[in-house]
Amino acid sequence: MLLSTKGDYGVRAMIDLAKHAGEGPVQRSEIARRRQIPESYLDHLLAQLRRAGYVRSTRGPSGGHELAKPAGDISLLGLLEALEGSLAPLGCLEPAAGDEASEAICGQNWVWQEIYDSMRARLASVSLAELVEHEREHERQAVITYNI
Repeated sequence: MLLSTKGDYGVRAMIDLAKHAGEGPVQRSEIARRRQIPESYLDHLLAQLRRAGYVRSTRGPSGGHELAKPAGDISLLGLLEALEGSLAPLGCLEPAAGDEASEAICGQNWVWQEIYDSMRARLASVSLAELVEHEREHERQAVITYNI
């Protein structure tokens, strides 16, 4: 699996929204500045995440974007699938591709199925809240290292 710019920037934006949860709507320009994402590209990503039910947007001068659900309820798998689509290394590994022809083709690729299943399970086990906590811990360590 190769994570595209769309997946990378989308997860960065969601981490930013999660870090500022409870502070009211976050303006697109602030997310773009903090996360180094081009604003025009961020517009597209936020719209995609809104359609997937992860982001709520408010118009107007005090508007912006915020999480539509708690960060602990958002999995990395859900985010990446909303942004990237299928993460399968082979098209026939997707559950929707379960016809006999694709099973015959993929039948010899059982190892790819195991790898794909393991990857999905791991991504599903990581929440947005965990990503935020990991980033905060990294920031704390950077401050400690700098002060030494």
